[in-house]
Amino acid sequence: MGFPMISAALLLQALLLASPSTAAHLPQGVADTLNFALNLECLEAQFYSCAVYGEPLSSELTGNGPEPIGCRQADLGDYYGIARSIADDEIAHVRTLREVLQDGAVMCPLVDIGPAFAVAANAAFNTTLDPAFDPYANPLFFIHGAFIFEDVGVSAYQGAATSLEGDLLTAAAGILGVEAYHAGAIRTLLIQNSFVDTPYNVQVNQIVEAISTLRDNLDGSDDTDYGILFSDGRTILAPVGEDGITKARTAREVLNVVYGGEGNQGLFFPDGLNGNVK
Repeated sequence: MGFPMISAALLLQALLLASPSTAAHLPQGVADTLNFALNLECLEAQFYSCAVYGEPLSSELTGNGPEPIGCRQADLGDYYGIARSIADDEIAHVRTLREVLQDGAVMCPLVDIGPAFAVAANAAFNTTLDPAFDPYANPLFFIHGAFIFEDVGVSAYQGAATSLEGDLLTAAAGILGVEAYHAGAIRTLLIQNSFVDTPYNVQVNQIVEAISTLRDNLDGSDDTDYGILFSDGRTILAPVGEDGITKARTAREVLNVVYGGEGNQGLFFPDGLNGNVK
C-alpha cells in the first residue's frame, strides 16, 4: 500500500514521453499505480458521464466492467457547461490510462454513484437526512456531490509529488493545474451559494463543512481538508495550509475516503478496487 495516488491525467504525459510499445514493459510497481489511478478515474468518469449525458461509460472504456449503481442524468441547470467540461476530461483520463496500460489495464470496478452519496451525507451529519441526499436532484446538490471527489484528487497529486522527478515531476505540476481547475470551479460555485438555505435546515457552507470534516475524519491524517468559509466568514477558495500549499494524501488515505473507512471495500466501491493497490 505504499503507492501514492496518481491521477490518470498525469499518465497522459507518460504516454507522450514513451512509445506505446513500452506499455507492455512497465515495471510492476508502475503498472500497479496506474491501475490504482484507473479505478479512481472510473469512479469520477462514471459519475460525471451519468450526470451530464445520462449514460455510463462504454464497455470499451470500462474494459467490460459492470455498470455503475445509481446512474442517471442530473438536473444541472446553469452548471451544465462546467459539468460537461469536467465530464469530458474525466472520460479522456480513463481512455488515456487504458492506452498506457494496454492489456495490463484492469476493468473498471463496480462503483456506487447513487445511494452511496446519501450514505456519505448521513455520515457527515450523523443522522438520516430527509429527503435523502441526491446529487442528481438539482444543480445545488450536484455541486455538493462533485465536491466530495474533487478536493481529494488535488490532495492526492500533492502526495504523489515526492515520488516523481524529471519530466514526470514537470508533467505532474502541469496536470495538477488541470485538476485544480476542476476543484476550483466546484468550490467557486459552492462559495457563490454559501448562505443559501437547504432542505436540511442548514446552509450550503454548513453542508460543505460537514463533508470536509467527514473526509478529515476518514483519512486518518492531520487536518488536510477545508470547507469554503473560515470561522470569521472569510472565503476559502484554495484549501491550503499556512504555507499556501495544498495538503497531501497517501493512497491509503484516499482509499479511506472513498471506502468510507478502513478496509478493502465500501461506500463508492462496494466490491473494492481491481488490481494490486486497494
